[in-house]
Amino acid sequence: MRDHPHSEGRRTTEPLPAIWTGRATNRAQWLLAAAGAGCLALGIKLAVDSTWTSGRAPLVMSVVGCLAAGLLILFGTLAFVHVAVKVDSDALEVRCGHMGLPRCRIPLAHVVRAEFAPSVTPRQWGGWGYRWRPGKGMAVIVRRGEGFVLRLGDGRIFTVTVDDAETAVRIIRAHLHAAATGPTAGS
Repeated sequence: MRDHPHSEGRRTTEPLPAIWTGRATNRAQWLLAAAGAGCLALGIKLAVDSTWTSGRAPLVMSVVGCLAAGLLILFGTLAFVHVAVKVDSDALEVRCGHMGLPRCRIPLAHVVRAEFAPSVTPRQWGGWGYRWRPGKGMAVIVRRGEGFVLRLGDGRIFTVTVDDAETAVRIIRAHLHAAATGPTAGS
């Protein structure tokens, strides 16, 4: 995932695909999802088979608390178990989790520069998920390792951790170069 060889010869001889897709997965998130499922199961167990004798209010608060915590943990972690990135000649699209939400689409016309980031960590961004930090911009972080950084025309920065991010950067740069030189060549 992090340490894969890149041959310089391959970069210049292989043509770049028109559409690039990449993914990154964080298997540790499944452990958190299991904890969320456990909280959810405990809430259901308490609701169905409760022997509490201290009244309804503590039981209802326990059931609601377990169900809410379980749902928040479960859906919050499953949304960021993996990220899928698609780059074509028009835009970059980032989809998180199994349902593809949250989803972000950035037109390449808004991208000024793309940079390879060899080491992005959740610690730099305050954890996993969809992140915003003042002065650093937005990020989708699902694991530590390589990623790419986009500098947008309005000054914003967008970072994504994804496998083979170096190829994504090369393809984005190729699309940006083609867009910059395309209209002038046809005039």
